[in-house]
Amino acid sequence: MAEGPIQKLCTCRNSNGKKFGTKCPQLRRPGGGWSPAHGSWGYQLELPPKANGARRQLRRYTFDSSKAADADRTKAKDLLALAGGDATIAIEIADLLQELKRGQPLPDREVIAKRIRAGVPATADMTVGEYLTQWLASRRKVEPGTVRSYESHMRVHLVPHLGAIGIQQLRVEHISAMFTAIAERNTAIELTRQSDDPQIRASVRGLRTTGPATQERIRATLRKALNDAISHTNRRLIDFNPAEHVELPSAPKHKPKVWTDKRVQQWRKTGEKPHPVMVWTPEQAGAFLDYAEAHDIILYPILVGIMHRGMRRGEALGLRDDTVDLDNALATVDLQRTVNGYDPVDKKVKSEAGDRTFALDRHTVAAWRAYLARRARWQLVCGSEWPDTGFFFVQPNGDKWHPDAVSKRFNRLVRDSRLPPVRLHDLRHCAATYLKASGADLKDVQELLGHSTHTITADTYTSVLVEQQVERNKHEAAANLVPRQRRRGRAA
Repeated sequence: MAEGPIQKLCTCRNSNGKKFGTKCPQLRRPGGGWSPAHGSWGYQLELPPKANGARRQLRRYTFDSSKAADADRTKAKDLLALAGGDATIAIEIADLLQELKRGQPLPDREVIAKRIRAGVPATADMTVGEYLTQWLASRRKVEPGTVRSYESHMRVHLVPHLGAIGIQQLRVEHISAMFTAIAERNTAIELTRQSDDPQIRASVRGLRTTGPATQERIRATLRKALNDAISHTNRRLIDFNPAEHVELPSAPKHKPKVWTDKRVQQWRKTGEKPHPVMVWTPEQAGAFLDYAEAHDIILYPILVGIMHRGMRRGEALGLRDDTVDLDNALATVDLQRTVNGYDPVDKKVKSEAGDRTFALDRHTVAAWRAYLARRARWQLVCGSEWPDTGFFFVQPNGDKWHPDAVSKRFNRLVRDSRLPPVRLHDLRHCAATYLKASGADLKDVQELLGHSTHTITADTYTSVLVEQQVERNKHEAAANLVPRQRRRGRAA
């Protein structure tokens, strides 16, 4: 690499208009030493030729001392050395150096090194949008549903708000501003929905707000992506993950509430659920199962299992003939039938706690035995066309259930039964609530539901039947401990 000496020059011109350069008489003092008030120190360095083969040099004469010029030249040489013999990268670095304006500092060597290691052109910083696109494409071993969630977060929020920012320039403030914009949009939608003008309300029809739980998942997606940018597998593109340090309002945890008579009356009057997560009383649950047995005997055994044993929809549909033992009243959950978009997907349960074996009550065993007898008749009718899926719950033609079809049929049953509304997943809450009310401890509930920690169970189900007389009696007893004097006129 050809390089000239460290030298001093100026921009003065002679009578012919030519620059003196290094020969300006004012560069030195009368004694021969360099004048500190005239000229600048600098150097020139031969750069890799352009893509068309043309020669070029880096000239930088903006320094106050020869020492500073020498240090800058060393940095420039270190930058060029990053190419490691790769001609394409060498040209990119040379292009970057040649585009520097007078007085502009050299690029940070570590920044350029990270770009090169990540396969990013040295002349252009990778944006957050570009990185997220590459990152998503590399998620080959991730569940399809998770990839779908990542893609949605990127398309709707992350790329529109952060996509144009260089990934190495991304800061906590940028991410906080994104969530502030999301909150402002939520407020605008809610205010518009409350307008007295029907046309104004219609302008936000179909728009959805982005709640705290979804915001937390958006941040989790960005945090995961940026952690991967730090990890060794991505050759440390960045050193700091700003998503780790963004504070979000905690998402409300909706504990189940019971459909008391008063709440049912209010619902019948207004048509509005009093709480996002509602559970039936045991009497309401019994009425629903009676209705389901009479009006949808095909779906009924699935609903019995979910109501009594607290399985998730996907866990019930994932049962197979070899994981259900009715002779010993046992069932094992190790597979779940879920959806990716609308496509059904069979996959292992997510956690070790979710992979569990539990006892079956006599009502469930009886309902499932009756179901197997009906299934045998279905198979006899279908004959050779009956598919051998190995799954326990199937449709009359032998096909596996589509999870969404189960939910739709359940919703129709609830509507037609004229009972207060609950979701299919709320039957799981019913099962836990009834088990807790019957005297079981939270450890029993945790094991039945497959929760990973005792805390999840306690936070969700402690005192969920506070409306029922057991808890009410405790409160009455506590109040009776406070002594009061009888007053004239008070009812005895």
